[in-house]
Amino acid sequence: MTMFSVQKLSCSWSLVATIVSAIALVSLVQLFLFPAVPSFDYFGYKQVKDSCIPITDAAKNNSLQRQQQPLKARFPADLHKAVVYRGAPWKANIGRWLSGCNSVASPIKVQEEISGKKCKDWCSGQGVCNHEFGQCRCFHGFNGDGCSERQELSCNYPATQDLPYGRWVVSICSTHCDTTRAMCFCGEGTKYPHRPVAESCGFQVYLPSGPDAPKAVNWSKADHENIFSTNGSVPGWCNVDPVEAYDLKVKFKEECDCKYDGLFGRFCETPVLSTCVNQCSGQGHCRGGFCQCNNGWYGVDCSIPSVQSSISDWPQWLTPAQISIPDNGRYGPAVGNLLGLKAVVEKKRPLIYVYDLPPEFNSVLLEGRHFKFECVNRIYDQDNATVWTEQLYGSQIAMYESLLASPHRTLNGEEADYYFVPVLDSCIITRADDAPHLSMEKHMGLRSSFALEFYKNALDHIVQRYPYWNRSSGRDHIWLFSWDEGACYAPKEIWSSMMLVHWGNTNSKHNHSTTAYWADNWDHISSDKRGNHSCFDPQKDLVIPAWKRPDITSLSLKLWARPREDRKTLFYFNGNLGPAYENGRPESTYSMGIRQKLAEEFGSSPNKDGQLGKQHVEDVIVIAHPSESYHNDLASSVFCGVMPGDGWSGRMEDSILQGCIPVVIQDGIFLPWENVLNYESFAVRLREDEIPNLVNILRGFNETELEFMLTNVKNIWQRYLYRDSILLEAKRQKSAFGYVRDWAEKFSELSEDDVFSTFIQTLHYKLYNDPWRIQNTNTKKETGLPEECLLKE
Repeated sequence: MTMFSVQKLSCSWSLVATIVSAIALVSLVQLFLFPAVPSFDYFGYKQVKDSCIPITDAAKNNSLQRQQQPLKARFPADLHKAVVYRGAPWKANIGRWLSGCNSVASPIKVQEEISGKKCKDWCSGQGVCNHEFGQCRCFHGFNGDGCSERQELSCNYPATQDLPYGRWVVSICSTHCDTTRAMCFCGEGTKYPHRPVAESCGFQVYLPSGPDAPKAVNWSKADHENIFSTNGSVPGWCNVDPVEAYDLKVKFKEECDCKYDGLFGRFCETPVLSTCVNQCSGQGHCRGGFCQCNNGWYGVDCSIPSVQSSISDWPQWLTPAQISIPDNGRYGPAVGNLLGLKAVVEKKRPLIYVYDLPPEFNSVLLEGRHFKFECVNRIYDQDNATVWTEQLYGSQIAMYESLLASPHRTLNGEEADYYFVPVLDSCIITRADDAPHLSMEKHMGLRSSFALEFYKNALDHIVQRYPYWNRSSGRDHIWLFSWDEGACYAPKEIWSSMMLVHWGNTNSKHNHSTTAYWADNWDHISSDKRGNHSCFDPQKDLVIPAWKRPDITSLSLKLWARPREDRKTLFYFNGNLGPAYENGRPESTYSMGIRQKLAEEFGSSPNKDGQLGKQHVEDVIVIAHPSESYHNDLASSVFCGVMPGDGWSGRMEDSILQGCIPVVIQDGIFLPWENVLNYESFAVRLREDEIPNLVNILRGFNETELEFMLTNVKNIWQRYLYRDSILLEAKRQKSAFGYVRDWAEKFSELSEDDVFSTFIQTLHYKLYNDPWRIQNTNTKKETGLPEECLLKE
């Protein structure tokens, strides 16, 4: 057995305890599992030992010799082929590079340029000036060089004899239409002119035709008699006093509600904060989703200072800085442009340049939402306190906000390692066909084709405006696709880039659109637009976790750390099980039939025919009806099922966040971080044809193996949590109100690497190890790394 002396190593006592625990565990393990004592490398001992500081000259010499050894020798893989870095089991080549290189990276000096170009007419007060290019970013409903042209965005399609308000669309309006946003309000002449009259609110509604039938809406007949009424005995809306309505002194139309952002209360009586990217970074006002920046600031979140800003207000990612002023001729003869500044800031690679795209790709999509919960991860209540949403697609906003506020962000495109293109497909798809100006008529009703066009237009913009794409054919660019089938519908022109997705379908088995929702199907998109690429390439792309609402209850109970002895259920799955169950999805193609097969074998609640699964057993729970104690049920289980829905589902995140070992059943489809973390250390993968044998396979794991996987789940759970985005919001709330909420306090106590940290670590590895990078190293940029980290082993 390898021996060491505590007295000869300068270690923390917690580290010593870890090593001693490992020795004790090895002694037990060899009695039950291994024919001989395993190497300490199995438990990461060698990595732990190397983090101690030798205090003798001999030890110092040995340490120096080890540092001169190749990374592979210094950081060998364990028996599961993983190398542990910062608590997580990584794929060996990635883990050892991070252990030997990311851990010792030092900052470099980066020259950031602070611009001062002016815009035409200061954008007429209807937009934000991009001082880098001197271009206006116009608010929803305005355009032109100076944002002086007002658009007419109708709420309704053209009227016909039978449909005086046009055919149905989300924005359909029988009252007053705000044509800058295609939104419907009560309008002048009513007591509450700015109260929304969304969808069925303004039209006649009929009682259900049967006990289980829904109410019917006649979209050809306005309901002005009710909604404009001042008679309290009539179900009104536009003149209903909130106090009287809450006291039940007057009637109101139940179909009317407060769907638009920026208003709160049953009767929209309280103006509140709208949701903007990073809430405009404290340098602007959020107007319905679009940041109206203060003078001297610009960018989608008002985080970019111009030369007119105060240096003391600059964001952390630009400080501390050494400022220099270039020669007067820096900008040539342009009149009115202020002299630019150069700020030298110390930063660590990777450096990421975030394009400031025109607002139609982000801010306008947010400002024009017809439902406040769409494509965001939070809204605000009557006290302007944060209300986190269940919106799984909220990960797109979370990642975007973290990038914009990250110390890895740079304004220097020449020095950047990566280029992020912020197209919000979660907003594009949820807003498709919301209003006539968002019609999908030319896209055959396919939201996938509609979204593809947005990405292609974004590419056209950056190719025309910036030099960076053509230098690498886009391989150093990053696009985020948050929708159900990820980058399946990416335009062929951008496929060389890195795709951030939730759906890692390599198309090795499921080589067609897998969604059961026809409008998202991409099979019918022309190959002239989409090409013939797969949905995911594990060599270049990343599957990132979906957004999960911060749950203070689960966090306080530490469900992720619940011990093995308190997990009595062998296997657990709760979700839609298809047409055989009440309220199940009717399509046979839903979940590619995987959930249905699981239910046929192990269903533990009766289906429509009153039948249980053929192999139903007591400690295997497979149910379709929503559980009121879902998180606790997961935390009471050893294994939890991870299967697709319409494309990806959030079951992997649910499992990990409650400390349950994921059982992945989806052939050829990668899960979050699966191409960088070593899944064998904390998850089980079964082929779809192994479903009938699921219980036998799971019962085959011994207790030592279970403890090993559960421990790893406990070590990595924060890598499936958007803690960075959550803490950014906590900081904003504290700045606004002077104190933090309970959720902010609890999440501030967490310190392990989260989604964003994992993403940055992965980018750093890929920067020096992706084959195309190695083959095309033409420039000698300062790296902040030792030479050995730049050599391919």
